[in-house]
Amino acid sequence: VQLVESGGGSVQSGGSLRLSCSGSGFTFEYSGIGWFRQAPGKERERVACIYSNDAHIFYGDFVKGRFTISRDQSQKMVHLQMNNLQPEDTATYYCTTDAWAHCSLTPQYWGQGIQVTVSS
Repeated sequence: VQLVESGGGSVQSGGSLRLSCSGSGFTFEYSGIGWFRQAPGKERERVACIYSNDAHIFYGDFVKGRFTISRDQSQKMVHLQMNNLQPEDTATYYCTTDAWAHCSLTPQYWGQGIQVTVSS
């Protein structure tokens, strides 16, 4: 199983970024795909997750309508559109999966991570 994130970078407060995750080695289109993040000195937290067939979507409370997770079946990718980014969103973001239909709080497979930095 391999997961690859793209789309990170640096933006100013209020800006937007779109993260993308592509996967191989498992049935991507029928697997739950999640995003976690971790900032230095802070605990890892789940940002969002989309179940197989988009049956359920979960967002962390801190998202507050700012982020949208979506799946592009044709491209076998999952995107995380992040709007109104704030400095507290600065973290390394990870794409995750258990290579099965659901999402979990302790996914088995992780991407290498991608940095998102938001300046005030």
